[in-house]
Amino acid sequence: MNEDPLIILIYCAIALYIANLYRADIKAFVAGRPNVKALPGAQPTNGLLIFASILGALVLLGNAVIGEYALGIVDAQSEMVWFFVFASISAGVIEEVVFRGYLVVQNRGRNALVLSCLGFSLIFALVHGHLWSMEDGFAWNFTVQGVFNTWILFFNSVCFYALRFGPWNANQSIVPSIIAHMVLNLGVFGVKLAQGYIVF
Repeated sequence: MNEDPLIILIYCAIALYIANLYRADIKAFVAGRPNVKALPGAQPTNGLLIFASILGALVLLGNAVIGEYALGIVDAQSEMVWFFVFASISAGVIEEVVFRGYLVVQNRGRNALVLSCLGFSLIFALVHGHLWSMEDGFAWNFTVQGVFNTWILFFNSVCFYALRFGPWNANQSIVPSIIAHMVLNLGVFGVKLAQGYIVF
């Protein structure tokens, strides 16, 4: 994503607007007056699943960090400007609504659901651009770091879909996956900060 402060501010404003729409839809659902045009997954969830989502996000973060050290690619990671943390947190809302909200095949059977979760997880991983570059025209980037980061993003996406559509989420609420995504992105920022890759 662009590190232009204005672009990040707009991105954050969009995330706040969407979060407010979700808040209103969930409130209406709880009050027994569900919005017929509610955003996907705008249902309440329980505290235990929220706790599991946070814990799961930390496990995913630990998995990624351990993998980077095991592969010796920690020094190859990019720097991040400090205010990008706000875009990272906002991505937890926007990307979840797009992928776990709209980009999924529902009501066509379990196989269609699972295959769509896997397919859209692959798209989610690829659009983050670790396997390709546009700096001097389009070029593939099949480095160890590029492949590893793409795999991690794919795996994380599958886990976020599981949070939303697994049997433990009776209402198929999108809230647990949003929280997990936000915690994971905030954790990535914290790890980069500890490793000296945040620019102030």
